[in-house]
Formats: sequence, structure tokens, C-alpha cells
Amino acid sequence: MTETHSFNGRILCDVASELGEGPTYDPATDKALWFDIKGKKLHELHLATMTKAVHDLPFLGSVLAVIDAERQLIVSDQGLFIRATADGKLTPFATLEDKAHNRSNDGRVHPSGSLWVGTMGRGEEKQSGAIYHVARDKVTRLYSDITVPNGICFSPDGSIGYFTDTGVNHLMRVALDPATGLPVGQPEVLSDETVNAGGIDGSVCDADGLIWNARWGGNAVEVYKPDGTKIARHLVPASQATCPAFIGSKADRMLVTSAWAGFDAARRLADPHAGQTFELGIAVKGRFEPKFLL
Repeated sequence: MTETHSFNGRILCDVASELGEGPTYDPATDKALWFDIKGKKLHELHLATMTKAVHDLPFLGSVLAVIDAERQLIVSDQGLFIRATADGKLTPFATLEDKAHNRSNDGRVHPSGSLWVGTMGRGEEKQSGAIYHVARDKVTRLYSDITVPNGICFSPDGSIGYFTDTGVNHLMRVALDPATGLPVGQPEVLSDETVNAGGIDGSVCDADGLIWNARWGGNAVEVYKPDGTKIARHLVPASQATCPAFIGSKADRMLVTSAWAGFDAARRLADPHAGQTFELGIAVKGRFEPKFLL
């Protein structure tokens, strides 16, 4: 039986992002980072001091991976870029696809240092997108005909990948080569979520292999065992939760982004915390994100 837990956390950032997404944490700098995709912003929060910076972007960024102390990888609707942490300078790195009507969405670095990232239509056109594997500058298409790619995360040993097409709402599981992050089998349905309210959005996998998934339209982060059993539901004060991330020096805290995208004025009044960024307020057994390997 799924246990539901009330929200006992706090608002980490009260700025209401239209589409808060792609949160991550850099333990070397103690900074949490996330995007407002549609607002073309990169948010940066130093946790110890709660000092906040917001960086304007020339594109729709959605995924950030640390490369080293001087560089980050950013995935956007214009392709992949290297961002210099010192001054924010952006250098083109690789192209995902040649589809001007698409943008990037969810993604995550595999323990091997490779990256999985998905694309989708700017207007959520059906089956317009795909999920790609990026190893250094080599881009390989893994899955086509994706409407809204989400839920990308990996087991601690890198042998299992999870993902979803929110347009289908099946949480998928696939065996991977731990050394490369490439699939070695066919994806299987781990959990059919079509019978439940809301959609599978961003996910992370903790040190015990539990999958933590933000529930778009469900005002919650839900927790699955590796066999697909849903064991917990942690409420958040915004209906459109988008993605969780492990934060803190021990990766034992959880940040959750949210969105107000698609809301009219009345809906925003009814959902006043939509788009804000939260700390869930519970202890978790998280993991730091791997660095992207150049």
C-alpha cells in the first residue's frame, strides 16, 4: 500500500518559474541549479548562504551536467553547449537533431559519464521527439516517436535505465551496459500509470535503487521500488511538480521544481506556489550526479 505523507518541507525559492525543470546539485560548490525552460533562465542557489543568482540564457535550456570545476554541459533547443562557470560563456559542443520545431526536455548523466537526453515538440506534438545517448560528442538515437520524454534515471550500478513518455504514461525499465550506458535489451513496462491521475515527470534514483518521481498534475513526489511497486507519495504545495534532485553535502535532502505552464490567471491564483522550488523536508539516501565525461 502506498503511504501518503503531507508536506513538511519549505520553499527554497519563491520565484515562480513558468517551467521549472532539470534540477541538479554540485557538491564542489554547494550549489543547486535548475532551469526555467520557457523563461530562458538558469537558477543557481548556494545552499549554505541561500545566496541566489539567475542567469539569462539565449535558448531554452533544460539539462545541466558538471564537467569539471571550470565547465558545465548545458542541453538546449539549440543543441549542447559548454558553459564556462567563471563568466557564463557558451561554446557549441554537439547537435542532437535537426528539427527546429523541437526542444530538449528531461535528461541525466549515466554513471559511465555518458548522457541520456530527450527531445519533444515545442507544442507537445505527438511523437515528435526522441531519446538520445551522448558519449563525448557522439550522439546516438535510442528511442523515436516520443511525445514528452521524462523520468530518465539510472540504478546506482548503471545496469538499469528508467524513462517514460509522459504522453503514454508508462514507467519503463531497460537493461544497460554499465560501462557505456547503452541499452542491451528491450524496454519493459515497470509501472502502468495510465490508471492514476497526473503524469510521470522527472525522476532520480537513490542509493538503495528507489525511484523518486515528480508527478505532474499530482502535487507529489512518488517513490517506486525497482520492481515497480509504489511505496510512498510525498505531497508538495504545487500541482505541477516537475523534477526532484538530491542536494546537500551528504545528498540526504531533496529539492523539487515545479511549473505554472499552461495556467490562466484564475488557475495561478488557485495554485499560488506553482513554479516555486521546494525542499521536501525529509531525509533521503541520495547520490551525487556523475560528471559528464569529455
